[in-house]
Amino acid sequence: MSHPDHTDRTDRTARTARTARTGLESLFPPALFTAGLIALGWALIRECGQWSDSLHRAHAVLIGLYLLWTLLELRITFRAAPHDSGGDDRGTMQWYGTARGVVVGTALFVGPWWHSWGPVQWLSAAVFVCGAALRLAAIRQLGRFYSHKVRTLGDHQVVRSGPYRMVRHPAYGGMVLAHAGFVGVFANPLSVAALLALLVPAVVLRIRAEEQTLMDLRGYADYAQHRKRLIPAVW
Repeated sequence: MSHPDHTDRTDRTARTARTARTGLESLFPPALFTAGLIALGWALIRECGQWSDSLHRAHAVLIGLYLLWTLLELRITFRAAPHDSGGDDRGTMQWYGTARGVVVGTALFVGPWWHSWGPVQWLSAAVFVCGAALRLAAIRQLGRFYSHKVRTLGDHQVVRSGPYRMVRHPAYGGMVLAHAGFVGVFANPLSVAALLALLVPAVVLRIRAEEQTLMDLRGYADYAQHRKRLIPAVW
């Protein structure tokens, strides 16, 4: 039989470990956000320093757009919901955030294949803009129900309007599209590998972790039966 004092100590240790883990998880998005701003700002200054070259001007504009997109998500990154409940990231937030950082870092700081601006770059830039717009539209549609954490609110509802009419996770779809376009402009072996081997699997695992929590919401199972997760008619 376990001694009561030993049981109490074990419970306190477990609670302390959970509190520490929660604290570290809450620090991760702001820390990644800050590091991303520094990297993007540095790259933007570098490209603006060669403004006379049309390729570097185009790069500067795209980096500026990525920076603007990041700033538009600023409020969400630092937002805390006092009445959230449930959810378990299972480490997916850290992997997902790190994968995104590696994709952007390798795109910006490893030399690209392209040395001129052409149709591939125009198409990639358009994919980036469309992806970022889709993500922002999805976040706006969810409103206060959206979070970078896996969680639900006490009065959480299933949103079926806007881009959520087509797929269950359009914000992640926009994220993948935007980074595919970004990598297309700054393509090199490392950025392509990071996109395919890190970010895409991280998004898939993140979606699966989220859905374990979302399935507890009233009406979500029915909603999920009629819509694919990320790509209409595919997955």
